[in-house]
Amino acid sequence: MKNKYLFPFFFIALFLGCRSETKEGKMLSVTIEPQRYFLENIVGDSYKINTIVPAGVSPETYEPTPAMMMNLGKSAIYFKVGFLGFENVWAENLAKNNPDVKIVNCSEGIDLIYGEHHHHTSDKPDKGEGHALFPDPHVWTSPKTARIFSENMYKALVEYDSLREEFYRQNFLALVQQIDRTDSIITRLLMDIPSRSFIIYHPALSYLARDYALKQYSIEFEGKNPSPAQMKALIDTARKEGIEVVFVQQGFDTKNAAAIANEIGAKVYRINPLAYEWDKEMIRIARILAGKEE
Repeated sequence: MKNKYLFPFFFIALFLGCRSETKEGKMLSVTIEPQRYFLENIVGDSYKINTIVPAGVSPETYEPTPAMMMNLGKSAIYFKVGFLGFENVWAENLAKNNPDVKIVNCSEGIDLIYGEHHHHTSDKPDKGEGHALFPDPHVWTSPKTARIFSENMYKALVEYDSLREEFYRQNFLALVQQIDRTDSIITRLLMDIPSRSFIIYHPALSYLARDYALKQYSIEFEGKNPSPAQMKALIDTARKEGIEVVFVQQGFDTKNAAAIANEIGAKVYRINPLAYEWDKEMIRIARILAGKEE
């Protein structure tokens, strides 16, 4: 995956060097659409917000266009998710060519989940087995972590533009109420459900699973399609756990998911954790798990 994001450094340097010199018309950049949702709730229409990975595109395969890189270089602040692999390439070159652009790690202070290749869900790095463990980057997929995620945005905005502190504060408090409401709805929906386990193609719901006492089983194995033996093991586990839900994210192949669902008598649901309407999608996912969504 990592080589796909090595956008030629010459062009990155060129486009990141094209930045605005005045505060008027400044923009803010984010990596994915859920970040834009949080940020727009805080800033209103005070800034233009540039999303690097467009709606409907997976950050696993996306390569930035020259126009996107130019907008990144013009930004007052770049809010990176934190641990999406390609962000490191962008942030490193951004810091080198545009030192005035503030880079904010939205995952700062979050209790991270670690796993090999971001696919397992151990809470702490395992230093004893010699395996490299990495933070699971999907920190926005639980309301409990989304509070911290959005607070990091709010604090960075106040530091950058202190004259609007009260405006940002009021908007942020309203956003927290929305996040808390989403948390309450999800908690209520998941209180008494047929099975607390689910299958998902790409393991993007690790934080939701941890924070709401669910079990996530990934079809993907270390970023690749599963082998026949791995498929059989997953099917056996699914039968034991009584799994009824198989999730597939937008942009991923449904073939293996459909095969597993057919074997265990489950249903395949398309979801989009990268949707702009973060609250609606998180509630929809909970409704599916609760058996309340067709």
